[in-house]
Amino acid sequence: MTNNLSNKTKKKILIFSTAYYPFVGGAEVAVKEITDRLSKDFNFEFDLITAKLRKDLPNVEKVGSVNVYRLGIGRPLFDKLILPFRGAFLARRLNKKADYFCLWGIMVTFGSLAGYLFNILQVLTRKKKIPIVLTLQEGDSENHLQYKWIGLIALSWKLSLWRTDFLTGISNFLLNRAKKNGYKGKYSLVPNGVDLSIFSQQINLEIKNNLKNSLGKKSNDIFLVTSGRLTRKNAIDDVISALVYLPKNVYFIIIGKGEEGPCLQKQAQTLKVDDRVKFLGFISYQDIPRYFSICDVFIRPSRSEGFGNSFIEAMASGLPVIATPVGGIPDFIDDKETGVFCSPDNPQSIVKAIGLILNDNVLRERIIYKAYERVKERYGWDHIAGQMKAVFDKISHNE
Repeated sequence: MTNNLSNKTKKKILIFSTAYYPFVGGAEVAVKEITDRLSKDFNFEFDLITAKLRKDLPNVEKVGSVNVYRLGIGRPLFDKLILPFRGAFLARRLNKKADYFCLWGIMVTFGSLAGYLFNILQVLTRKKKIPIVLTLQEGDSENHLQYKWIGLIALSWKLSLWRTDFLTGISNFLLNRAKKNGYKGKYSLVPNGVDLSIFSQQINLEIKNNLKNSLGKKSNDIFLVTSGRLTRKNAIDDVISALVYLPKNVYFIIIGKGEEGPCLQKQAQTLKVDDRVKFLGFISYQDIPRYFSICDVFIRPSRSEGFGNSFIEAMASGLPVIATPVGGIPDFIDDKETGVFCSPDNPQSIVKAIGLILNDNVLRERIIYKAYERVKERYGWDHIAGQMKAVFDKISHNE
């Protein structure tokens, strides 16, 4: 990217997100990677309103290129519930000084609701309504959307989409879901990305050997690995169940934390495979490639998935990937070309997919090569930031 707007007025955007750094998920990473690039290479400025969620966090600070405003008292449920209302009023105060040309809501959440309430206040006080870009990142199942909280999530989707001026989705699956929920406006596919400089780096042999020793990996051991939140949708339980039918030299490395952690540990003990399941907990984003480098197969047999950053991170690291053809995953995985599909809720299908990758060297090498080429072509953050810039430019030209 080149700085071709340096002599023009700054374009100011207000972002609404229920959580932000130091809380890190795919959405938070995407916002930071995109805003860092658009602030550096183009004349964009970003403010962000979010829930405080933790008492020790400052109310105002700069994270990367974004001025972050945290609302609440550090109690997650309370902070989320007040965020739409306090966020709307804070947005009005900030807008008097910044004069935002665009609002950017991250997912249909308490955070983005603040942006819609802000615009309602603007209309009621006869002030200019500001265009809203809504980005869909949700990986929840259709059942969750329709029935969670007695249908209030489904209702919030319909109301938010009705008030959205431009929609972006990280997968075709999410864009199609929006259309099914009544969205008829402008939209664009803007997927999440991967930092190739981090996940494609060559890991020092000494580091790799030290990790192998610390995890007890022997020369003939096979390490399956997964990363992400320990939630039901990620179906980590199915991989643990599959271990019963796999050779005893196959181990499962789990990177991440979540509410399912205790249940998964108990399951591994019950099935008597707990000596082959290694729960590593939280590993920093920068260090995950080190662990990937000593593993043999990445696996996440998701029950639902909006996109799945962990998959393309593994693909960038040169790991063959096993996944399910659900949600946004078919956007980047073609069966036996850039990965191998297994069936949801089917441990025997997982066993078959693992055997296919481990026993067919030609297939495995082809998958690794084609997966890396696909990630390099489509999912580098510079490319993704350019796609998001094009969306903001369309909003700017339509003002």
